[in-house]
Amino acid sequence: MKRKLTELAGWIQAAGQQMDGVMVTGVSIDSRTVKEGDLFIPFRGEQVNGHHYVQRAFEQGAVASLWMKDEPNPPAGLALIFVESPEIALQEIARAYRDTLHCKVIGITGSNGKTSTKDLVASVLAPYFNVRKTEGNFNNELGLPLTILSLDADTEIAVLEMGMSGFGEISFLSKLAKPHFAIITNIGEAHMQDLGSRAGIAKAKFEIIDGLQQGGKLFYDGDEPLLRELVGKQADIEAISYGYDAGTALSLRKIESGDDGSRFMVGGLLDGQFTIPVYGAHQVKNALAAILLANEVSVEATAIRTALLAASLTDMRMQPVVVGNGALFINDAYNAAPTSMRAALAFIQETGLRKDKWVVLADMLELGEEERVYHEQLANEIVAMDLQGILLFGPRMKWLRDELTNRTIKTKLVWSEKDYAPIIDTLREYTGRDSIILLKGSRGMALENVLEGLNGE
Repeated sequence: MKRKLTELAGWIQAAGQQMDGVMVTGVSIDSRTVKEGDLFIPFRGEQVNGHHYVQRAFEQGAVASLWMKDEPNPPAGLALIFVESPEIALQEIARAYRDTLHCKVIGITGSNGKTSTKDLVASVLAPYFNVRKTEGNFNNELGLPLTILSLDADTEIAVLEMGMSGFGEISFLSKLAKPHFAIITNIGEAHMQDLGSRAGIAKAKFEIIDGLQQGGKLFYDGDEPLLRELVGKQADIEAISYGYDAGTALSLRKIESGDDGSRFMVGGLLDGQFTIPVYGAHQVKNALAAILLANEVSVEATAIRTALLAASLTDMRMQPVVVGNGALFINDAYNAAPTSMRAALAFIQETGLRKDKWVVLADMLELGEEERVYHEQLANEIVAMDLQGILLFGPRMKWLRDELTNRTIKTKLVWSEKDYAPIIDTLREYTGRDSIILLKGSRGMALENVLEGLNGE
């Protein structure tokens, strides 16, 4: 973004001081990371008041700042825009800036796989277009406006991730981003405590069509009955399905794991073999959305194959990591819900990469009243697996430990409520070059500490 401060003030119909001649080239909400030319956005909360850091932001290179009208003592001599709410002002500036852009926008939501799908879509398009994507977890009512404002005027395709915890949030983000294409990766169980049921989650995710531009297209998980039902009620939107079901527009026919990642065959809108440099059938399914989007913007199949081979995913998404003793970890510890947990377990069961298989599982969070049932039900998958060891971390994993104990499994079973050490020590003693170990848990469980503990020996 490169705009005069007076223009930004005009977008939100706000008055200010010392605005003439000021050019804004970025936006920041953190005085510690302000860059030269930024507009600083000070938020006021119960613990921290960003207005106290406005002077520091200018010292770091900010050229202007918002200032709440009811905040006393605005500093004289600094370029300020006076607003009722910095949050709303940020969103409205982003909305106005979005309307000046000519890029194609792809909006992505879903219970699991949003970030991986975002990375795959961006990777397959980046060799052929000027592509920008959501960085980190900037996918909410503050992060998305910041992402939009970071887009260069010459951006050709913006790949925007949209997260939520309740009804209305995806609708707001979609109307802000105004996507030409929307993707719903799947419907899982995360946020069950806020949305009540999987049907409620599906309804909330489906809000992504609310801002879809006229003539836009929705790409969705065609294996999910809840999405098929919602699509069936929207005759005015073109919806394209993908998945395992042979009736989907792009269907998976075969998946194999090799040293170079996951090779898979597809049929339907495109036919042939593709490869992605990550593991897991769920990641292959995410790649289908990337293939469809690339095809939609006229990238040839051969070019799609080439781009997918070099795809780069955010860390801790089925990420292969070899530690000092030669053991291969599959680090999928960025987040977890029953759906993604079962998918990761299925990969470990089916893979032939290493013969000695271990799983390190941590609590799944935000599952609501049924969280105990969801943890216990994992035993159904685990007892059918050929594992050398099952290592469980977190208070909720005690439910799974007890369920496995009741089923009298003979596999080595370790549970630790708060301390990573018993898990690290077990892995250090019993795993080696023939071992493959899955790390899977919710973000709040910080299961990557197990890897750090092993690498720090």
